[in-house]
Amino acid sequence: MFYSGLPEYIPDYSSQLRSNSMYYVWNYQKHTEKKSRADLQRRKAMTTINRLGHLCSVLKNAVTDPDKRFLYLASYGISNHLDDETYVRRLYKARTGQTLNLEHPETFNEKIQWLKLYDRKPVYTRMADKYAVRKLVTEKSGGGVKLIPVYGVWKHFDDIDFDALPGQFVIKCTHDSGSVKIVRNKQALDMKALKKDLEKALSRNYFYYGREWVYKNIRPAIIAEKLLTEDGKRQIDDYKIFCFGGEPKVIQVDIDRFTNHRRNLYTTDWKLFNAQIEYPYDRNYMRNKPVFLEEMLEQARRLSEGIAQVRVDFYYVGGSIYFGELTFYHGDGFERFLPDSFARKMGDWIQLPEKRFGGKK
Repeated sequence: MFYSGLPEYIPDYSSQLRSNSMYYVWNYQKHTEKKSRADLQRRKAMTTINRLGHLCSVLKNAVTDPDKRFLYLASYGISNHLDDETYVRRLYKARTGQTLNLEHPETFNEKIQWLKLYDRKPVYTRMADKYAVRKLVTEKSGGGVKLIPVYGVWKHFDDIDFDALPGQFVIKCTHDSGSVKIVRNKQALDMKALKKDLEKALSRNYFYYGREWVYKNIRPAIIAEKLLTEDGKRQIDDYKIFCFGGEPKVIQVDIDRFTNHRRNLYTTDWKLFNAQIEYPYDRNYMRNKPVFLEEMLEQARRLSEGIAQVRVDFYYVGGSIYFGELTFYHGDGFERFLPDSFARKMGDWIQLPEKRFGGKK
C-alpha cells in the first residue's frame, strides 16, 4: 500500500479537497455567468442608448430642417394626402436640394419625374407587375428570351408551403421594388424575419413614397423563383439596358454590388462611358463584349417599343438570356449623375409624349 509506514494519525484530506474543488468550480461558473449577464445587459443598454441617440438626431433634423422633416413624415405615410404633383415637387426638393422644372424638364431625373405624373398608360401596370409581365414578355420576345422558372405565387405568406420549395430560391413581392430575398440555404432561413418583411411589404402600396405610378394598381402577391447560379460565380452576369422610344442607348453593368459597388456604363457597341450614375465606374474592370449583345439589344427593342423611357433588365446564365424586369423610373429619378452633362445627354434622349392623366387630378 502506498501510504504504508505513515503514522495512522495523519488525516485523509482527499474528500475535503474534492469538496473544495467542486465549490471553486461552482463559484467560478456562477461568477462567469454573472459576468456574462452583466455584459449582455451592458450591450443591450448601449444598443438602446444608440437607438435613442439616433432617434433624437432624426427628430432634431425633422424640427430644424424642412427637407429632412418632409422625408421623415413621408416615410410614415403622413404626406400621402398630397396630390401627386405637389408631392413630387416637394420630394424632389428634399432629395436633391433643387427645384423641379416640370414645365421645361431637361435632365434625365427631371423627365423621370414628369413621366411619373403624366405618362400613365394602363398597360404599364401589367409591365411592372413581376408576375403578370411574364406573359407579355413571351408574346413580345417571340421566345427569344427565357423566363426564370416560378415555384409559386401566393396572396398571403401563410399560404406558402416551404417544404415544397427547393433548398435555394428567390422570394419577393410582385408589386414593389426592394422586397427581394435571396435564399441560399432554406434550412438556415429565419422564417420569422422573412414573414415580418414580406407581410410588411404586402401591406403597403409602394406607389405612395415616390409616386411611381406603375406600381399603384398592382395587386400585391408573393412570388418564388428559381435562384439562377453559375459555377464559380457568386453573382451572375446581368445587363440593364436603358431604352428611349424603343431604342437602346446605355447598358449598365453593376460590379461587386454587395461588397465594393461600382457601376460601368457602356454604349451599344460596348464602349465605356466616362460617366457615372450614383456609383463610381471602374475603367480597370474588364468584361469582354458579350457575344449575345446584338440579340439582347434586339429583345430590348421589342420589349420597350412605344415607351418614352424604360430600363430592360436581363441575366445571362448558361448560354441563355433570361428576362429580369422592366424598370420605368430608374433610381426613382433621384440618382446622382457625374458629370452633369451626362444627365442632360440622357435627358435629351427622352422624347416626352402627350400628357396622360396624373398631376393634380
